[in-house]
Amino acid sequence: MNRRNFLSSSLVLGAFAALSRVSGAKSLLSSTQGESSKQKGIEKVIKTDAEWKQLLTPEQYNIMRQKGTEAAYSSPLNDMHDKGTFACAACELPLFSSTTKFDSGTGWPSFWAPIKKQNVREQVDNSLGMTRTEVLCARCDAHSGHVFDDGPKPTGLRYCMNGVALKFVKKA
Repeated sequence: MNRRNFLSSSLVLGAFAALSRVSGAKSLLSSTQGESSKQKGIEKVIKTDAEWKQLLTPEQYNIMRQKGTEAAYSSPLNDMHDKGTFACAACELPLFSSTTKFDSGTGWPSFWAPIKKQNVREQVDNSLGMTRTEVLCARCDAHSGHVFDDGPKPTGLRYCMNGVALKFVKKA
C-alpha cells in the first residue's frame, strides 16, 4: 500500500469513528452544559487577553488560552510520582490528585478522575477532524487537555492533560 492510499484510508476510518461517536458527544454536551450551571461554589477568574499574556509563558498561553498542545513526553510532570496535587497553572484551582495519576503510555500526564468533578468543565471539541471531549479549568476556562473513555478502573476514563497547564503542589 502506498503512502497516499494509507493516508486516505486512515482519514476515512477516522471520519467513520468520529461520526459513530457524534450521538454520544451530543448527549455528553447536553449533560455537561447542565453541570456548568451547578458550579456555583467556584468563583470565576476573568482576565483580558493582555492580562493572560502577561501572566502566562508563551507556551502556557498557546495551550491554555488558544487550545494548543505540548509535545508528547515533553513535560516533567509526565514522570512525576510524588504525592500531591496538580492545580491549574493559571489560577491554581486544584484539578487532580497524585492518587488518581497513572502511566497511560501516551506521553502526557494522565488521571482517571479529577479531584472534584465541579473543578473541571467539559465540552465537545470538533477540531482536527475528530470529536473529542475537551477539559477546561472550571474557574478560569483554561484548556487543560482532553478526556477519553479508555482509562483504568474504577472510572474507565483517561484525563490526558498538558503538563504545562498544570502546577504540581507537593504534599507536605
